[in-house]
Amino acid sequence: MTAARKPRKRASKKRSTILAKAVRQPTRKSAPVSKVHAANDKLPPPRQPMRPRRGGTDPGPRNITLDRQNPDLFIPPKTDAGILPNLRFSFADAHMRLERGGWTREITMRELPISTNMAGVDMRLNAGAIREMHWHKEAEWAYMLYGRARITIIDAQGRMFINDLGVGDLWYFPPGLPHSIQGLGPDGCEFLLVFDDGSFSEDNTFLLSDWVKHTPPEVMAKNFGVPAKSFARVPDPDQLYIFAGKVPPPLNRDRVKGAIPTPLAYTHKMMAQKPIKTKSGAVRITDSSNFPVATAIAAALVEVEPGGMRELHWHPNTDEWQYYIEGEARMGVFGSTRNARTFDFRAGDVGYVPFAMGHYVENTGSGPLRFLEMFKSAHYADVSLNQWLALTPPELVEASLNIDGKTVKALRKTKAPVVPV
Repeated sequence: MTAARKPRKRASKKRSTILAKAVRQPTRKSAPVSKVHAANDKLPPPRQPMRPRRGGTDPGPRNITLDRQNPDLFIPPKTDAGILPNLRFSFADAHMRLERGGWTREITMRELPISTNMAGVDMRLNAGAIREMHWHKEAEWAYMLYGRARITIIDAQGRMFINDLGVGDLWYFPPGLPHSIQGLGPDGCEFLLVFDDGSFSEDNTFLLSDWVKHTPPEVMAKNFGVPAKSFARVPDPDQLYIFAGKVPPPLNRDRVKGAIPTPLAYTHKMMAQKPIKTKSGAVRITDSSNFPVATAIAAALVEVEPGGMRELHWHPNTDEWQYYIEGEARMGVFGSTRNARTFDFRAGDVGYVPFAMGHYVENTGSGPLRFLEMFKSAHYADVSLNQWLALTPPELVEASLNIDGKTVKALRKTKAPVVPV
């Protein structure tokens, strides 16, 4: 015999109200499907990997967004040849480490294997947030991308340096010297860090709290002349890598009384330098000649107007590590023995040029292009192809390239880093 079915209870008025509110709860707004389709319709049809009598269509699957961002990889220029390693990686593709006071991400040999000489870190500190007091074996060079920061450092003679930085300012920390970085108001800061070792990682620095946590309490007591319990509440290092803090007082109130200042400044105002200018752009070079403390890393800030180009050149002393700040570009690299390859870049990308390889960087966008050239060297050095040919006997140049005298006369004896002049 089947049991009689019990009548279903009606939902209470309270529960019905909650459910109704949940249904009506607004969600994050997104563009209507019709508008998304309309925006996509405005884009040109995706290009196909074809040149006259070369290539064919790509039916897919394919990532059209990346294809559009890398046109010179998708359809290489006819002049590309041979095999060169990958010379590009984007911070947008790097792992983001989120902390209590900000975030960080890095590009090392792990992400860009060719980058054996240098590694880079993109870091964000919220207002008042602190990158824990630490030191490392590598030299550290930094460029301020956003906001304001305060740095501190002492040298081996116990002399102290402290200063505030804004957008376009630099700092340099020599290997082994302890330092700190803190975000200032109103919105903290973001900065690029460059290290003179491609295997460097921000996860492998000497942290203050890490050492204290791994030192016996009685040793701490004997070293500092205080009770052992004084250090009982030191937080775990995992809590302090980038941690929230209060915005410090004005610089003049934050200086340690009685501290002896360092003889050299560890910060530099790159944007205050007089640039090398042409009608197509400008270059500011910072190395140990105008930033004396920076003995391991040299740099150039390059600005290229639309249609302009960083001229054909190479560096006779070391590899080049690049960071693209603004705009769009393509870089062609000549690796000798019929090897050449072209790469495309945009803001947040890192480029790399191995020692002595010829290259150019062309602005392919509609706005200004700005990027940093970095070198593991005390001094900046480059060789201009144009200047080399202009300063070589004309007959020798004509015979080598099978060009006429008129072309040779057009060559420039003075270096122009950004062309057209």
